[in-house]
Amino acid sequence: MMSKYMYIDESGDLGIKGSKYLVLSALLVDKPEYLDRIIKNMRRNKFKKQLKKACEIKANKSSPELRKYMLKKLNEVKGVKIFYMVLEKKKLFSEFLKDNKHKLYNYVAGKLAQNIVLNQEDVIIKIDKSKGKHLLRKDFNEYFEKKLKMKSKILKIGIEHSYSHCWSGLQFADLLSWSCFQKFEHGNSEYVDIIEADQEVYHVW
Repeated sequence: MMSKYMYIDESGDLGIKGSKYLVLSALLVDKPEYLDRIIKNMRRNKFKKQLKKACEIKANKSSPELRKYMLKKLNEVKGVKIFYMVLEKKKLFSEFLKDNKHKLYNYVAGKLAQNIVLNQEDVIIKIDKSKGKHLLRKDFNEYFEKKLKMKSKILKIGIEHSYSHCWSGLQFADLLSWSCFQKFEHGNSEYVDIIEADQEVYHVW
C-alpha cells in the first residue's frame, strides 16, 4: 500500500499580543515528487532570478506573482487535500495555554489532527524542525498521533521533523497557511480563492 504524505506549517504567531489569528495548515498528497518538480522548474525557469539567493520559498518573502503561480500549479496535482485549523486568539481563555507556546501549538495541531479522517492508509507526516528541542518534538509527536487516531483508521504513522528547505511540501504548506491567514487576519481572500483542491477550514472554538 502506498503512503500518504502530510505537510504541516503555520502562519501567525503563538504570542497572545501578536497577530489576531494563528492558522495551521495540513497539505495531504499522494506523490510528493510532483511538488518537488514544480519547485525545481520554478527555480530553473520562470522565477530563476527571484529565487537565486533563496534556499527555500517563503510566502511572506515572495512576490504576489510567485505565490499565485505556485497555487495554480498546486491545482494541477491530483489527489490533493488541504485542512486548516484557525485559532482566534481573543477566544483563548486558558492561562495554561497562554503561558506555554509549545502546549498551545500542540493543542491547535491536535484539533487539526482530530478533523483529518484517513482510512486504512499509512501516513508520513513532515513538519518544520522549528519545534525546538528533541523532548518538545517527542511531546508533539505523541499528542498529534493520539489525536489523529481518534477518527482515522491508520495502519502506520511516521512523523519526521526537518527544515522546510529540505521538503517542497513544507514550502507549499507555508504558502497555504499564509494564504488562509491573509483571509482571516486581513480580510484578503484573493489567494485562497485560487485554490481548487478540496479545502476544509475548522475553528478551534
